[in-house]
Amino acid sequence: MTVSVLSDSLISPLGMGSEINFSAIREGASGITLIEDRALSNVPFYGARVVDNQKNGTLTRFEYMSVHCIEDALQKSSRLIDFEKTVFILATTKGNIDLIDGDKHDPGLLLHIAADRIAKHIGVKRSMVVSSACTSGVMAVILAKRMLTEKHFDHAIVTGTDLLTRFVVSGFQSLYALSHEPCKPFDVDRKGLNLGEASATVILSTVHRTAYSILGSGATNDSNHISGPSRTGEELSLAIRQALINSQLHAEDIDFISAHGTATPYNDEMEAKAFNHAGVGHVPVHSLKGYFGHTLGAAGLVEIVMSLQSLKHDELLATKGFSKLGVSLPLNVIDRPHKKPLKAFLKTASGFGGCNAAAIIKKEL
Repeated sequence: MTVSVLSDSLISPLGMGSEINFSAIREGASGITLIEDRALSNVPFYGARVVDNQKNGTLTRFEYMSVHCIEDALQKSSRLIDFEKTVFILATTKGNIDLIDGDKHDPGLLLHIAADRIAKHIGVKRSMVVSSACTSGVMAVILAKRMLTEKHFDHAIVTGTDLLTRFVVSGFQSLYALSHEPCKPFDVDRKGLNLGEASATVILSTVHRTAYSILGSGATNDSNHISGPSRTGEELSLAIRQALINSQLHAEDIDFISAHGTATPYNDEMEAKAFNHAGVGHVPVHSLKGYFGHTLGAAGLVEIVMSLQSLKHDELLATKGFSKLGVSLPLNVIDRPHKKPLKAFLKTASGFGGCNAAAIIKKEL
């Protein structure tokens, strides 16, 4: 059964809407700036912040950004969606974590409560949460595909949202993972990641066919360390191979890889090993973290939405911040945007606790 992408949307520091964000990053714009805000950190840090999306009415800022993104995706869809046969899946790591600075007993701190609020606001009765660290966005798409294929629902609205908060920033500062400059994925001079915030949505369906479909997927867990990725890349490699097998595709059928590419020493090295182990080390690869920062659980969906735009426009996006390869195995890192006929891409993600996910999306010509 084919699971098609009906529409998508993205809210980020670069703007509102998929096309606006794609146009910005194809021109090399970045949402990463030096942030000086003591509500987030006692010291300045580089990150990407949405400055014009605040708390609205009864919804928190996190919930409002999610709803706003979903409504834009729904408006873009020309197909009728039966909400009685639709599931809403929220992908996030921290949700309304900023509420701990106020009423610590607010039920919205519970992720499933936040998901229910968002679903009810848009008119959907069933909601679910996927919170699997930084693989949350990709895993939510994998779950949605499975539920639609098994005919539990006809449509799925999948949204990934995470915010910049003091809780998140201080956590990564304590790990010494933040770069003191804009990040440089896969580069020899990379110094760490930049955090970001965003909301991204894809609407999936088995009832309506479009030019874009979710094919195979794979997920593994290496349990290497609570925060450190595998040192061999074998587990992400297994997820990639699973995705290829489930898609009935070969490495030669993949036109580009949208990597996790956090610009941390261990993640980028692990991905380079994984891609080579899986036989896709030669495939053009990019990281979009230099444009949006690392948006945690939303990252996979942010990058899927931009990769869908790449398929639509037949254009490869560059890895901002990359200059010279700094990993131990060869990678075909895209260093400049350019036009090329595109049919399929592989999206990978990895996260704390050793979770790994891979998904393949194809354009039906």
